[in-house]
Parts: sequence; structure tokens; C-alpha cells
Amino acid sequence: MPAASTKASTTVGAVVPSSESSASSGSSASPDAPGSAGPAEPPPGPERLAPGRPGYRRMSLALFAAGMAAFALLYSTQALLPAVSAGFGVSASAASWTVSAATGALALFVLPLSALSERFGRRTLMTVSLSVAVVLGLLVPFAPSLEWLVALRAVQGAALAGLPASAMAYLAEEVRPKALIAAIGLFVAGNSVGGMSGRIVTGWAAQLWGWRAGLLAVGLLALAGAVAFRLLLPRARHFTPGTLSPRALGRTVRGHLSDPLLLRLYGIGALFMTVFGAVYTVIGYRLVAAPFSLPQGVVGSIFLVYLVGTASSAAAGSLVGRLGRRGALYLAMTTTAAGLLLSLSASLAAVLAGLVLITAGFFAGHAVASSSVSRTATTGRAQASAIYQSVYYLGSSVGGTLGAIAFHASGWPGTVGLGLLAVLGVVSITLYGTRAARAERRSLVPVAG
Repeated sequence: MPAASTKASTTVGAVVPSSESSASSGSSASPDAPGSAGPAEPPPGPERLAPGRPGYRRMSLALFAAGMAAFALLYSTQALLPAVSAGFGVSASAASWTVSAATGALALFVLPLSALSERFGRRTLMTVSLSVAVVLGLLVPFAPSLEWLVALRAVQGAALAGLPASAMAYLAEEVRPKALIAAIGLFVAGNSVGGMSGRIVTGWAAQLWGWRAGLLAVGLLALAGAVAFRLLLPRARHFTPGTLSPRALGRTVRGHLSDPLLLRLYGIGALFMTVFGAVYTVIGYRLVAAPFSLPQGVVGSIFLVYLVGTASSAAAGSLVGRLGRRGALYLAMTTTAAGLLLSLSASLAAVLAGLVLITAGFFAGHAVASSSVSRTATTGRAQASAIYQSVYYLGSSVGGTLGAIAFHASGWPGTVGLGLLAVLGVVSITLYGTRAARAERRSLVPVAG
């Protein structure tokens, strides 16, 4: 079969491999790719979840609650970093490890735990993962030293690793493909609500009773979310258990890593999260210092801008419908860059407006990239999503650490410079893919005569 007939342009401008490589990687072209009919949509059947069908609302609320609890726990110390620095007498870069250790451990463990979900089920692994993380969240406030705090946070991050990839795989299996972006957008929206509410709760609790009370409050908030998740989530009806074969896992991972579309999506997710991790790790230090000199509770309330992320991630499906996936990504990266530049202002109103733009751009880009991964992988979905989550949270860990180092060396402009470099990386990946897609379309045009 001619090569031109076995390839199609991808959703972010990459080129889908030939049928041979697609079979090994479990990937397929996106339905809105130029020159492609897209993957065959499985028949919905009476049990597949979709808006208006039984169980869809419960599923959406359950994963919203899970995402809220997970994100609140994962970033529970972020809004408290100035207080943690003061409490232990350490620098911003040292305190930032209480965030980076959690996100880094999640990045390391998300792939092996996703393999367990293939054997024991998405629902079971999500329940165990969230339960262990909540228990640790109730222990973290009693850490006697920074070293103990970092260690407990690392274990907590490892426990949370079982949730994100399993949630994406659960949605890909249980939800109709046409409703997948909207469903994942709601899960990501839960992440943003968790990040917002966790930071607000910790900020005000810390101002009233100290940073340890703030961490305890987040643990209790996550406990409520975990209980709601378990009570609401419908049983999986389209899951087929696999085997725990390291060799098979290695083949699946190698297949995903050889897929150009997935590689580009992984890079986009990691770079977007580098920006987000850097900005929100450091912003508290900037706002408690002159010229703003805001109290801890008010700094925590700044994270109300996460509501913008909730809206932008939930609206990702309609955004893609209007602009296409590449167009949605261009809009997300432009919005993020504009927010970074605006945040350089010495006006508090301008800084807040910059945070709004950064948050909206990040969550929109993340929702588009993560849903594209779940839709692209037709086999080994948990592993495909796990690799995305791994590089995504690795980006958070690297961004948080480098952002704190840049802030220590050059102040807020240094952190903004780091963020702009990451956005430039997203631009480069997307532009390269767009050119490849155009070349692919030209190659599909028959030569006259």
C-alpha cells in the first residue's frame, strides 16, 4: 500500500505513523485531522456513557471530586511556602521541594501504577490511590522537620500517581468518543477547583492558626472529596483485565514513545506545566513582599483565579469544535504568554489579570493535549495517559524548582523569563507539526498525468 494512503495529519500538526507503526503503538489519527476520516467510533451501545445517558452525571461528579481532592493534596504546601520557609528557617528554593518532591514522585510512579490498573481495574486503583494519599495528608501537618515534610510529601505524590492515568483510561473506555473531550475537561476542571480551594483553605487557616493547621484543613477537604468519589463513581462496564507482564508493558511503552503524535503531545503537556509550576510556586513570595506586602490569607485567596481554569478546561471541547485542536493550542499558548508579560507590572490589578490569563491558557492547553492522548491511543490507554501524566508532572517539578531558583537569582522577571522559554517550546513543537501537516496534505494530492 502506498505510504500516502496510510498516513494522515494529526491534531496538533504531527504526522501519524504508517499502519505498521500505528499497530505497534496503538495510535490512530484524530477525526478532525485534514485528509483523514478519523478512527472508527465504536457503537455507543446502551451502556456507554454520554450526556443525557444514565450514569453520566454521577461519573462526572465522581471524577470532579477525585480531581479536586488530588489537586488539593498535591499542591497543599504551595500557597504556604513563605510560611514554611519562615517556620523552618530555609530559603524559597529549599521550601519549594515540598511541592517538587510530590510532583516528582508522581511522575516516577504514574507509569508502574497504571500497569496495575490494567490488571485490577481503574476504579479499584483510583480508590486505593486516593485513600492512601488522604491518610498521608492527615499525617503531613505533624512533620517535625523540613526533611520529614519533604519525605512524606514524596510518598503522598507516589500514592496519587494511581489516579490521573487511571481516570483518563476509565473515561476513554466508558464514555462515547464524541463526549470524551468534554468529560476530561470536567475532570481537569475538578483539578482546578481542588488547586484553588486547597490554596484558599490553607492560606486562611495558616493566617489564623499557622501553616500546619492549613495542611490539616486540606487533608479534611480531600477526605470529603474521596468519600464522594467512591460513593458516586459507576462500576466500569467496558474494562477488560490484562496481565502484569513487564515485557508486554515495555512493548506498549516503546510503541507509544515511537508515535510522533504522542511525543508531541507529551512535550506540549510538560512545557505548559513547567510554566504553571514555576509561576504558582513563586507567586506567593512575590505577593507577601514589597510593594504588595499581602497577608497569607489574602495570598491564598489570590488562587480564586483557578475558577478561570475551571471554565477554560470545561470549555475545551467547544473551543476545539470552533478552532480545531491546533487552533485551540495556539490560542492557549498566546494567552499564557500574554499573562506572563502582564504579570511583570508593579500594579496588583495587572498581576492578577496576568495570573488569570496564565491560568486560562494553561488549563485550556492541558485539556486539549491530555484528551488528544486518550483519544489517540487505541490500546494501552492507561500507559499512554500515564506517560503523559509522568512528563506533565515532571514539568511541574522542574518548573517549580527552576522557577524558585530563577526568582532567587533575578526576582520575578527571572521566573517570567523561564515561563516564556517554555511557551516558546510549545510554539516550536506546534509550528513544526503544522508545517509537517501541510507537507503531508500536499503529498496526498494526486499528481496530474
